[in-house]
Amino acid sequence: MLQSPPAAPGMGIEEIDTPALLVDLDALEFNLDAMTGFLHKAGVRLRAHAKTHKSPVIAHLQIARGAVGQCVQKVAEAEALAWAGVRDILVTNEVLCPVKLARLAALSTITQIAVCADSVAGVDAVAKAARNADAQMTVLVEINVGADRCGVSPGAEAVNLARAIAAHPHLQFGGLQAYHGAAQHLRSPKEREAASLASARAASLTVQQLTAAGLSCAIVSGGGTGTFAYDATSGVFNEIQAGSYCLMDGDYAANRIDPADGSPRFRQALFVLTSVISSPRTGTAVVDAGHKAIAIDSGLPLVWNRPDLRYVGASDEHGKIAFAPTAPSPGLGERLWLTPGHCDPTVDRFDWYVVIKHERVHGLWPVAARGGMS
Repeated sequence: MLQSPPAAPGMGIEEIDTPALLVDLDALEFNLDAMTGFLHKAGVRLRAHAKTHKSPVIAHLQIARGAVGQCVQKVAEAEALAWAGVRDILVTNEVLCPVKLARLAALSTITQIAVCADSVAGVDAVAKAARNADAQMTVLVEINVGADRCGVSPGAEAVNLARAIAAHPHLQFGGLQAYHGAAQHLRSPKEREAASLASARAASLTVQQLTAAGLSCAIVSGGGTGTFAYDATSGVFNEIQAGSYCLMDGDYAANRIDPADGSPRFRQALFVLTSVISSPRTGTAVVDAGHKAIAIDSGLPLVWNRPDLRYVGASDEHGKIAFAPTAPSPGLGERLWLTPGHCDPTVDRFDWYVVIKHERVHGLWPVAARGGMS
């Protein structure tokens, strides 16, 4: 069931129904400008990852600032963006299901679609869907650059797969997907830099061997919010797939930053607004944002600008707030802003962004790609 809009433009914060997903528009626009400004100076393209925001509105804001397009992980996410007019989409994932591939091939008739492969069987499946739709589809070879998830080995194995793509008349070899997800969350700058350099070396080796085999590698795509400063200056990556930078969360905020790398410091733009619904005992308050309102896979949320309060536990519909027994209790009905530990799955719990500017509701944006598991 579609969630009812929790607010209307012009409302004050105290009038918003809770729990609600808030976006601070000033912080969001600062983040969008900061990333595109940095990458423009580095001469590298931004292909922002929509699995974070799941919003055609935010996608178009990114594209208006110079992003070449969007990344997604799921076909349903690609559909939501394509139907909303996004004209360049990369599915940064392997798709094998014939039904899903038929949907992708159909999308390729209205927008530019690329997908990843890490097996000959995967290439053949994409080729069959493209042939059935009488369409041309672009396929990137995904290489394993350290995440040890999907991807063939860099070098010869990747070259052989690229040859298989190029051999199909309905397919075009587009380049390399070289994303190292685990590197994004290494805490120290030196660890993230080392992981980025290792990824770049693996990608560079593969590009050299592709060139020697007579295969042009137009795209080397990867990187993210944790490593973009190193990826962008590697001389290897020409597209950066940062996603979380636009909204931010507690996990990314925990990364230590090297002030010497010249990269921007992003602002927290995403919050879950919650209300105190009970204050049953000294030192404890209960809010209406639990598991169904906020993701805790990357840690419990923080209470924004309230160091006296700690979110200490969640159940389905409730969150428990702890504070010193000698401190005043939050009042019943009081609104608290929670910073999620992980932005992507938190966004996926809501149908609407409540966009805030100057402490009032500026607008409502649909989370159009929410729940896109297919």
